Amino acid sequence: MSDQLQILDGTTLRDLDLSTAVSDRPLTGAQILHIAHSQASSSLFDLPLPDPLKASALNRLRSIAAISDDSFFSPETEYQPLQASQFLNQYIAAIADELKGSPLVVSILDGSTLRLLFEDEDDFAMLAENLFTELDVEDKGKISKSEIRNALVQMGVDMGVPPFSEYPQLNDLLSKHGADGEEELGQAQFAQLLQFVLQDLEVELSKKNFVFIQNIQIINGSKIRQLLANEKELNSFIEKASQEKLNAKDGLGSTEIIRSFLEKNTTELGLPLYDGGDAADLFYDCVFADVAKEKGAVELEKEEPAKLLKDVLKKMAEQLELNPVYQDFA
Repeated sequence: MSDQLQILDGTTLRDLDLSTAVSDRPLTGAQILHIAHSQASSSLFDLPLPDPLKASALNRLRSIAAISDDSFFSPETEYQPLQASQFLNQYIAAIADELKGSPLVVSILDGSTLRLLFEDEDDFAMLAENLFTELDVEDKGKISKSEIRNALVQMGVDMGVPPFSEYPQLNDLLSKHGADGEEELGQAQFAQLLQFVLQDLEVELSKKNFVFIQNIQIINGSKIRQLLANEKELNSFIEKASQEKLNAKDGLGSTEIIRSFLEKNTTELGLPLYDGGDAADLFYDCVFADVAKEKGAVELEKEEPAKLLKDVLKKMAEQLELNPVYQDFA
């Protein structure tokens, strides 16, 4: 697996000292954004902020400030230092709030996984043999030097190797060891060349770690908590559920109707995607089992769907806050 996984939930952004970030001169909205993104990035392993995160933070800020048009932070608008500083702090806080609700999962490749490989000669020999066998598609017992590139691609970040597209230093390492030619190698020669390249890669990663955002979504119940805190939106959602009951087939109980309704609205609620997978099944089963335990199975089926929906949503929020669900982004 990759060297380290870390969750970026906005905590480090809340500790940022922005007192000297704004000069004593007026700043345009574009300049404020540039400063904010630079400050936030420096606190998040120098990662560029994903565009959806920036857009969500701006929308959050506009909503708080009751600004509906795009003039906020526009290149043309100029703000005095005090106002610019206030906007900067508010925008950073909005980014932190977005990360709290939808944290980023990052991998940090520092060479430790590669070092573990080299500590056990048998493990490395087996890895090199398996890679050689997979790359020797013609079963000749020889492959070209250039196949080292494909070997690194197959190892991937799970084995501590960054992608070529984001880590161009890999090309330099291949050139350094002459691993970009067409000379054919046997298994032992291939293993030796692979080891040389990986050892140099480990040194480079230990000097400067490679950090990247994983395609992993953390479902922590934040959207449900926001819904429960907004009476107008909650009532609208409950009305939708009531329509579900009216359209439901005869004989379906309240729990079946509510569960079906929630499974159809996973994206809106920020719930685990219901695709028949074990994790989603287990989550829904646990929530409804807990609600049934508290109410009693008989009383549960007599419960009005609106009341039952509220109780289920509360229970979902509680469980996801205690035990977030990790899943790939759709």
